[in-house]
Amino acid sequence: MNKFLLSLVIPVYEEEKLIYKNIMKIKEILETSDIPYEFIIIDDGSTDNTWNELKRLSKEIKSLQAIKFSKNFGKEAALCAGLDMVSGDGAIVMDADLQHPPEIIPKMVKLWQTDGYDVVDGVKESRGRESIFNFLTAGLFYKLLKKSSGINLKNASDYKLLDIKVIKAWRSMPERDTFFRAMSFWVGFNRTIIKFSVAKRTDGQSKWSFITLFKLAVTAITSFSAVPLHIVTFIGIIFLIGSLGLGIHTLYMKFSGIAVDGFTTVILLLLILGSALMISLGIIGIYISRIYEEVKRRPRYIVSEEINKEDK
Repeated sequence: MNKFLLSLVIPVYEEEKLIYKNIMKIKEILETSDIPYEFIIIDDGSTDNTWNELKRLSKEIKSLQAIKFSKNFGKEAALCAGLDMVSGDGAIVMDADLQHPPEIIPKMVKLWQTDGYDVVDGVKESRGRESIFNFLTAGLFYKLLKKSSGINLKNASDYKLLDIKVIKAWRSMPERDTFFRAMSFWVGFNRTIIKFSVAKRTDGQSKWSFITLFKLAVTAITSFSAVPLHIVTFIGIIFLIGSLGLGIHTLYMKFSGIAVDGFTTVILLLLILGSALMISLGIIGIYISRIYEEVKRRPRYIVSEEINKEDK
């Protein structure tokens, strides 16, 4: 196996209790498997003691780099920052809570270095303990994304190994509002999967709220498909056909001298048309808001503090 350097990109947020222990466990697995490594850890504006724990880690792991955001910009921005900092021949992106099991890292590296794959996708064989609501909404999201864009992310995760040429291709995409999981799929390259079971969190709880996940789903679908806009057109055509049919029926009743009450019909039509128009305007508004966010060209993130980065 040729000598190489593997970068571990790990975003963290409010992980003071377990970050030291978890990073040291990953380090042990890497050293046991004789994998040259560097840690790139991004503190997404934590307000607890996470940053001080990273400083403590940096004294024991000389190859550790860390940056702290000036505020909470979100996991997607943290992943962008981490991939921007990669200096190795490839990188593994993973969570800090060990729900992405580090035990399979040697297998991922073998698929990359020995078998020649550019991307090794971690796919969830088991989603762990998850509510029925989250399970159903996740399934619905993946189906909508596949139908609208052709990108199949069923049971996909952010746990991936990316060769440096894949990272360079990813960096070439300039959009501000990112969805790493789909963007890393979109770039293509020679890829394979490795299955894993989501481990149980030993402490704390997920930082993802329903609203945050919903926003991410909207970003994903509108970033990779214009199908919702075509749905607006389709709705318009349906109502045009319906209005023509209703118009012909109304004229027939008029000229036949048949009395038409029609009050209930008119009210229902107004409600349906009004709802369809509002939904259509909402869909168009989402795309306009995305254009608005992109043309502002604000940075994806702002760094307030750094650890060991001056050595690079």
